[in-house]
Formats: sequence, structure tokens, C-alpha cells
Amino acid sequence: MRNYFLGLCLLFALCFTACSHSDDSVDVLIIGGGASGVTAGIQSARMGAATLIVEETEWLGGMLTSAGVSAVDGNYDLPAGLFGEFREHLADYYGGLDSLKTGWVSSVLFEPSVGNKIFHEMVDVEKNLKVWHNATLVKLERENNAWIAQIQMKDNTIKKIHAKILIDGTELGDIAKMCGVKYDVGMESRHDTKEDIAPEEKNNIVQDITYVAILKDYGKDVTISCPEGYNKDEFACACASHVCITPKEPDRVWSKDMMITYGKLPNNKYMINWPIEGNDYYVNLIEMTREEREEALKYAKHYTLCFVYFLQHELGFNTLGLADDEYPTADKLPFIPYHRESRRIHGLVRFDLNHACEPFRQSQPLYRTCIAVGNYPVDHHHTRYHGYEELPNLYFHPIPSYGLPVGTLIPKDVEGLIVAEKSISVSNIINGTTRLQPMVMQIGQAAGALAALAVKENKNIREVSVREVQNAILDGKGYLLPYLDVELDHPMFKSLQRIGSTGILKGIGKSVDWSNQMWFRADTLLLANELKGLGDVYPFVNKQIFEGNNTISIQKATELIREIAEKEGFEMKEGRVEEIWNEFELKDFDMNRNILRSEMAILIDQILDPFNNKKVDITGQYIQ
Repeated sequence: MRNYFLGLCLLFALCFTACSHSDDSVDVLIIGGGASGVTAGIQSARMGAATLIVEETEWLGGMLTSAGVSAVDGNYDLPAGLFGEFREHLADYYGGLDSLKTGWVSSVLFEPSVGNKIFHEMVDVEKNLKVWHNATLVKLERENNAWIAQIQMKDNTIKKIHAKILIDGTELGDIAKMCGVKYDVGMESRHDTKEDIAPEEKNNIVQDITYVAILKDYGKDVTISCPEGYNKDEFACACASHVCITPKEPDRVWSKDMMITYGKLPNNKYMINWPIEGNDYYVNLIEMTREEREEALKYAKHYTLCFVYFLQHELGFNTLGLADDEYPTADKLPFIPYHRESRRIHGLVRFDLNHACEPFRQSQPLYRTCIAVGNYPVDHHHTRYHGYEELPNLYFHPIPSYGLPVGTLIPKDVEGLIVAEKSISVSNIINGTTRLQPMVMQIGQAAGALAALAVKENKNIREVSVREVQNAILDGKGYLLPYLDVELDHPMFKSLQRIGSTGILKGIGKSVDWSNQMWFRADTLLLANELKGLGDVYPFVNKQIFEGNNTISIQKATELIREIAEKEGFEMKEGRVEEIWNEFELKDFDMNRNILRSEMAILIDQILDPFNNKKVDITGQYIQ
């Protein structure tokens, strides 16, 4: 009996040691289960990498859910990748895409708790993906080309994780700083970025944050007690009212009904994220300690409660109160605030306003390396900063639709790390559009693809082929360039995305009111001078071919492609053009008629395949 008892004790001790130590290994470790962290995890797992997301709260989705910004800004006509998949899940839940158009600020609005539920459902089906909730990174080391992370769990135990690749999915780029990445905070000078709307001198001013409130209609008076220090003048001109006398923005004084329905959600709920003398709040949290941030956010929460009281007491919305079925928090407010700005790392490339507005005129052709698309204007929130009048006017500055280059996710000076969320390598100005939810979800998806490829090929992150990452995005139903005339399910979608990304044929971008666009002009006749991009890929091609604005017949196009194929050393079989015509269900096969831009793109893609056969470096230059 004594030996039996000692044996049981020894077995118990061994089990206890094994359970408490928990020294695990994964391929990809993601810190932060926000909008980019969750998509990075899903994409990485789908590509076969053992992946772990470490998230400090009980929820997934970050700004879309945990921060309450459940109104998607932009990309309605560009349902790229996992963003599009998430949107489809929302449509299925509520009964169709039209059921998501409940407020006027967006065409995709939903209850944050529903978004969190959907993200969990998307994660749960991925066998290569684990999530640790209520967990915090407390220590990080790099050893033998791997990361060793110590994670504090909810019960205060410490788990040690070994990972090949680390992804920073935090709201403020805290992991990048911990790893020693160089970064910027605030606005750059126009002399540094060459952006004509940037300020004359650099500063450390960041965008306002917002502590969002989700209200619901209780059908009875639920007015809260007047918050200490409440001053109605702070919110007087949030809308047209009896207390509005001197508005900060005279051109944007709307009715109270317009204001309250701005973020109307399904099931009689309202997202209160109002930018016009509403609950935006200025504080620069970025370099604060965790404790300092928590203290500062008490004031941001208080400010939002004051605005809620203003809505109830001054404007008569007294049946609207903080929803009791959204957040499991004591104050019914979201887990985190809405951060519009973060650290911005020094990456292998830096994307700025000029790259978005004039992508084909830059010294670095970054458009060839894109992995995500956006179509929202540059939108900065600064009116709660004292002295905002002296800052550039960045309210909906128009830009074309644009693609985001993959090099923005890769730090210059730290190996084994990918940076996502809002901390990528962009200028302060262009962050006003790259920060938005569809773009950040795509950034995460690209981060996951990049990480999985680095693991699979046993390469450093910067050694992974740009084209391999882009192919993973295309396979994941993502966009490389934001062409509106060729939708995801169109047979020619991938071909046009690939040829656009070579620069052989270029799209046209423009801004129309609030609508930012780019068009491939798929159904337009091809002109000879539009083929100048062929010379970048195939320098031996006779430049005289590109002169003039004359059209080109299918016969002439075929001869040109055949000539290139022969010089490249591979055979173009007879009848291949007609075969492609039938395969893509193209119309009017007649070798004598003039060829369309889309038809030429398909022929070049299917016969020469320059996208895969002619590699580019991280800056978009062709590797000779």
C-alpha cells in the first residue's frame, strides 16, 4: 500500500508539473485578436501553419466588435477575401445584404455581439488555429531564429510558447516596440513625405479616439444620472438644437434624427460614434504604460457617458440607454476604445498619399506588390485636439481607390516579425484610409499568408516571393488592385488582377464625390500606346509597336504574343488563342476585329504568364 501511495503521489506530481509548465510550440504566434489578428490567424491556419492567437479580452474582432465600431467604412463594392467572407456571414445571419443597411453612415451595420459570434464561428472551424482569451504577453525573447513568449493566463499561470513567426496584431503596435522596431508617432512634415497636404512641421499629434456606446431603445425613460462635471456646451452643436449657437463646423450641423440614425444598427440599437462635437476624445495613449492608459481611458469613458446624457436629457432620446445585451462589462461600455492611430513602423517600403494618388508615376512601382485594396477617402479626426484649427483639413480628402503594398507589413530591422493592424509602414496622412476595417482585415489576411509561406518554405519573411503572397491572396478571393469593372466571381478576375499587377496594362483611378474608384476598362478597345508596360517586362520588344493611339486586331495581338513567347523560349501552340476564347467564354472570335483590353490581358496572362514568370522585388522592380 505504501508503494502504491508513493506511486500515486509521483504520478500526480508529474501531471502537475506538465500541466503548469505548458511549454508549447507553434508555427505562427499572433498577439492581438483584433480585426487583423483574427484574419491573420484564419489565413495562416488555412495554409497549414499551426497558429495561436493570444487575445486580452473575451472577444474577437477588435475595432469591429470589442470597440463597438460595427459600421464598416468602405469596400462595399470590393468584398475582398476574409472581409467579404465575414460580410457574407453577417448577411446570412440578418437575412441578406440589404438587411445590413440600417444606418446611413455605412451599408454594413451589425450588432457587435453578433460580429464577435461570427468571428468565433470562423475561427472554430480551423483545425490549425487556437485562441487563448484573457491572456497577456508578459515577456518576449528571440533565440536561435525563433520567438519565446511568456503568456499570462486568466488564472495568472504563465505559459511559455515557442514560435517561428510573430505577428503584431495589437491596437497600438506594442509588440513592434517590444521587439525594437523603429517607428513614428504623429504627423510627418510635408518636406519629409512630399505630401502637399501634410503640415509644414512634424508633430506628435495623433487622431482622436472614441469610446463608443451601443444604445438600445427600452421604450421607457432610462436617462442616466447626470455625470459629474457634465457640461452641455461640450456637445451643443453635435446637431441642430436649441443649445447650438457657435458650431465648430457650420457646414455639418445636421438634424438630431440624422445624427442618431447615423449608426443605427439592427434590432433598434444605435452605435454612438459621432464625430461632430460628439464623443471623440483627444488623448495620446501610445507611449503610456498599461496603468497610465487605463487611468486616461477613465476620462474617455466619462466623456462618452456625458454625451449619452446629452442625448437623453437635452435632445429627448430618453428611451435610449446603454444596451444590456452587448458587452459583459460592469459599465456596459465596450472592452476597448476605438483607436484611429498607432505607431507606424519603418518598413521595407513606406506607402504614402502620392503612391495612392499617382501609383504609376512613383520611383518605386509599389502597385506591382499590392495585397489589399481600399476605396475610402483620407479621413482624420482631430476636432477634440485643442488647436485643431492649425492642423491640415483632412476631412474626407479625396483619393482614388488604391492597393496596399506587402512591404508595409515587414519591419526593416527585425527578423521573424510581421506587423499588422494600424501599425504598418505608412505615412500619417494615408493612415487616414488604411486604418479602416476592410483594409485592416485584408492586412491581417496578407500577414497570415506571408507568415505561413515563410514557415512552409523555411525562409526569412523578406525572402518570401511577393508573387507567392499575391497568389495566396487571389486564392483566398482577395484583390490585388481595386478594379470595379471585374467582380470576384468573373472568370477573368484573376487574369486582370495579375496583368494589372505587372504594369503591362494599367487601370485608371479617380475620385467621384465620396466614391473612390479604379477601373481596368475591361470592355474598352486596346490602343497601341497602352502596351508600353510590355517594354518593362520584355525589354527586347520593338518600341515602335507602342507608338500611336491606333487599335490592334486580335491577329496582330496574337503575332506579338507569339514573338515574345519564342524569344522567351517556349512554344505557343496553334489554336491556343481560340482555345482561350472558348475557355473564358469571350465573344465574337474574329481574328480581324480589334481586341479589347480585357481580351489582351487574358491572352498575355494565359500564354506568357508574366506575373509568375517575371519576379519583382519588394519595391516592385523586376528582378533581372
